[in-house]
Amino acid sequence: MKLLKKTHSLCPICLKTIEADVYDDGEKVIIKKECPEHGDFEDIYWSDSDLYKRFLKYQIPGDPIDNPNTTREKGCPYDCGLCNEHKTHTMLGLIDVTNRCNFHCPICFANAEAAGYVCEPTIEQIRVMMKLFREEEPVPTDNLMLAGGEPTVREDIIEIIKMAKTLGFKWILIATNGKRIAEDINFTMQLKEAGMNIVYLQFDGLTPEVYEKTRGFNAWPLKQKAIENLKKVDIATTLVPTVIKGLNDDQVGDIIMYGVKNIEIVKSVNFQPVSFTGRISKEGLKKKRYTIPDLIRDVEKQTDGQIKKEDWFPIPAIAPLEKLVEKMFDKRVMKSSTHVHCGAGLYAFEDKGELIPMSHFIDLDAVANIFKEEMKKPQDLHSIKVKLKILARLIKTVDTASAPSYFSWKEMFKAYLTSKEGYKAPKNVVRKAMFIGSMHFMDPYNFDTQRVERCCIHYATPDGRIIPFCAYNSIHRPNVEKKFAKPISNR
Repeated sequence: MKLLKKTHSLCPICLKTIEADVYDDGEKVIIKKECPEHGDFEDIYWSDSDLYKRFLKYQIPGDPIDNPNTTREKGCPYDCGLCNEHKTHTMLGLIDVTNRCNFHCPICFANAEAAGYVCEPTIEQIRVMMKLFREEEPVPTDNLMLAGGEPTVREDIIEIIKMAKTLGFKWILIATNGKRIAEDINFTMQLKEAGMNIVYLQFDGLTPEVYEKTRGFNAWPLKQKAIENLKKVDIATTLVPTVIKGLNDDQVGDIIMYGVKNIEIVKSVNFQPVSFTGRISKEGLKKKRYTIPDLIRDVEKQTDGQIKKEDWFPIPAIAPLEKLVEKMFDKRVMKSSTHVHCGAGLYAFEDKGELIPMSHFIDLDAVANIFKEEMKKPQDLHSIKVKLKILARLIKTVDTASAPSYFSWKEMFKAYLTSKEGYKAPKNVVRKAMFIGSMHFMDPYNFDTQRVERCCIHYATPDGRIIPFCAYNSIHRPNVEKKFAKPISNR
């Protein structure tokens, strides 16, 4: 085995920070660690070593905030945050507005029934938490997700959305099981009117059996009704499947194609391989671990090759475009400086019932290199002459014969030339576009502090901190919630 890097992880038993080694065994990448008290642990870090190496070339330097809330004392991940050593600003801010829920999911880690208490910040506390994100420097957080628990059980959720809009968030998402949306179309309309942009819909599959195991009952009819109401109200929707090996990993292709059939509202599918909490045997962990490369293989197989392994890119692959936009429009923008192994994604376009990934007709690496080269030149990126020169280079990266039938590079690049505030693609292209992605959130078994310190998805907490997603759910959640918890009987 070849040592790829040294890092720090957690003991899954005592949650203390311990040293860890990441190895390439020739086929996959594994993480090994040893706790002086609880022994050694091994887990699959990334199930495709070639893809692991390919993604590494897209890593960019960190883009930290200028006004951290804490300083390093104990070391990552115990000084959140964000601390002065965190390397990435917030790209998506999360606020758990309640831990109450109207489902009783056997796989959930964030509900009041499982915790034994209610944690529900006041609307004024939520305002302060929102302002933590908006006051990040030099780039305020534009994207906010209201989560839980089930956020729609709060009777003041509409007021909370309006407050987020007033504070300047450009994209407001709500993570929901869809129950209230399915049962009350008037409520769904109120969500849109209040300023909510995207419904982040829990969506584990297309059969009753899957939901009976993940959610404890047949929620499939409810999901279909939720989609029906979201269509009527016209709210952009992200399908969010929790992927569990041996349960619904055989449905990932069908989930994507279900999204394609409903592409007028389903603008993305974001797969989340399941994370493990509590104790699990070494054999059980090895058998059940499902990583991003596993998903990528399954998607290629189950879409009959419409989406291939090479179509996927890590999140920081978009960074050259972000940097060009920053220079071209003279404003700081959020940069995707997260860790390359945290997530993967691609854009694809529906055409006559099939999906055509963008990489099938645009050489995306060539586009990125053009952006990098042009930014290094001493030139005025605002001038039409310079834009036309860049445009001439970009056109050569497009294979129009392989593009969707409605795709016009002239319209695409016309939008690029005439935009005053930031690039916006033509409406006919946006209408048929879908983002397909995966975020593999860590647990104490595969925890890597090098990933955590680059996290871009952060929770705000009522005690005035901002905490990376995986650190919060692996370590901090119980302690934070108990500070503000009330007995269930007091509700």
